[in-house]
Amino acid sequence: MSKSITIMSKIEVIHGDCLKILPDLKIDWNQVIFVSDPPYNQNYHYSKYKDNLPEEEYLEMLADVFLGRSGTKHVLIHYPEMLYKYAYLIGVFPERVVSWVYNSNTPRQHRDIVFFNVKPDFKKGSQPYKNPNDKRIKARIESGKTAKLYDWWEINQVKNVSKEKTEHPCQIPEKVMYNIISILPENYTIIDPFCGAGTTGVACKELNRDFIGIEMDEKYFEISKNRLL
Repeated sequence: MSKSITIMSKIEVIHGDCLKILPDLKIDWNQVIFVSDPPYNQNYHYSKYKDNLPEEEYLEMLADVFLGRSGTKHVLIHYPEMLYKYAYLIGVFPERVVSWVYNSNTPRQHRDIVFFNVKPDFKKGSQPYKNPNDKRIKARIESGKTAKLYDWWEINQVKNVSKEKTEHPCQIPEKVMYNIISILPENYTIIDPFCGAGTTGVACKELNRDFIGIEMDEKYFEISKNRLL
């Protein structure tokens, strides 16, 4: 049985299977953008989800979630090769691709962020200047200006010593989600059907965006709820 909690008028977190929850949501699907860092099918040891599906079944599951409503706008974070296969399966070309890069001791040191059926506006986002000691840049900083956001984001992964770290095993950095939400069209409800630790909701709350998160694992649901209180 699913349960939900409304943290505030614009923020809601639901406990349950997204494939069962989504069809029952009373919402205008023309005003929805999915934003998610879904399970990667890499055999992570989740307690409530089998993360080693046959590849075809896995890709079809993603398509069922994100395209179960015709033409749904969605933004996915994943490894590039899987995103290529997903785009081929659904027959939709990305509107834009961002590379998220990070230093780590893992074999992979970047992921892609792909925008399907929705165009991000990078003019709405910002980031620190990379050369703050330049005289011209110093003057801009002193006047309150920031560099515009580009399609290459160097953001560290969430590590055990990170202040934002929770018990979720593969938590997405808040800055990644903040950047994504900040460049999306306004007046849309953001839905994350694989809510996990609730980071998408944290970014939406900070940016005053409507948000619905769905998480099937009760432990992670509680983490999301507590982060958004």
